[in-house]
Amino acid sequence: MRRSDVDASRPAPPVHPSPFVDGAAVSIGSLPHRDPVAAAAFSIAEFDVATIPTLPRRSAAEAMVPQALAGVPGIAISPSGDVTVDRSIVDPDHPVTTDLHADPFVGFSAFLDLAGRVKLDGQPVKWQVVGPVTLGVELERAGLDRSLAFRLATAMVRSRLLDLSAAVTSALPTSPQMVVLDEPWLAELMNPGFPIPPDEAIDVMSGALASLPSTTLGGLHCCAPCDIATLLAAGPGVISVPATSDLLAWSGYLTRFLDDGGIVAWGAVPTDGPVPFTSDRAWRDLSDLWCGLVQQGCDAVQLRRRSLVTPHCGLSRYSVSVARRLARLTGDVGKRVKDQSAATRFALGA
Repeated sequence: MRRSDVDASRPAPPVHPSPFVDGAAVSIGSLPHRDPVAAAAFSIAEFDVATIPTLPRRSAAEAMVPQALAGVPGIAISPSGDVTVDRSIVDPDHPVTTDLHADPFVGFSAFLDLAGRVKLDGQPVKWQVVGPVTLGVELERAGLDRSLAFRLATAMVRSRLLDLSAAVTSALPTSPQMVVLDEPWLAELMNPGFPIPPDEAIDVMSGALASLPSTTLGGLHCCAPCDIATLLAAGPGVISVPATSDLLAWSGYLTRFLDDGGIVAWGAVPTDGPVPFTSDRAWRDLSDLWCGLVQQGCDAVQLRRRSLVTPHCGLSRYSVSVARRLARLTGDVGKRVKDQSAATRFALGA
């Protein structure tokens, strides 16, 4: 019997609905905890999609740039998280192993340990690493020439993605994964003097995303207004951006992205000012933004259906109690999105 005959006789695997839709609440990643087990419990309990935390207040080694560079020959990280380089030693082709028991990955390993104990397998998880554009900029600022900085950044991001993806899959083999590259420096991409042009930024980001398993939802996050066209050109399955009015200028790009199956993680809860006591203002601002996008041609059902809800940025700058309040405000906005999405689909008979 031919292999094709055997394959044809097998039933197609079931198609499960994506858990990364309908306003599910997700964390950006960083938390203020110094106790890694408490941080893992917080992430699992407070968000619809448990997010593997980083804990930069526990150790500067868990900040996104030091974490990505851990163990790289020629790279030194100070106790405060500053990066220094020895250009005579740095080799982007030198293999680096990710040690989950080392200081930069304490939050990551604590989450996987707790996830196993509470039987989280099968539930969706999200995790994040620094993106290659941001890492390349930081390496150039630390003293590497541009070409070497971005070669090393690309190699290290791909290496971390492969190692961490394998660790999550081993611990949680049936959990859907969403992995987001954190690219704060994209906010400066179009400014004169940026180290690389947009087409090169697209190439390094798309190459990093392509290193993920095909079953993993890969995405890009920028915590400030940025060039959405460049973000989308890298080919993410999800983009994570603050839900601010500047997105109205990109309505055509966002409409095509959603129509093609993309997902937007809307940063609906601000993390740069006074912390509100209710989600009313955050929900009103998100609704106003969506109304503006609909007026410019975006599909109202797709906006709600293909959405996640997040804070603008990570929560590590706050106390644990304030971080909890922000997480719950995010969940409140997400619930309103879920309710509207369900009502809309019911009305349409979907």
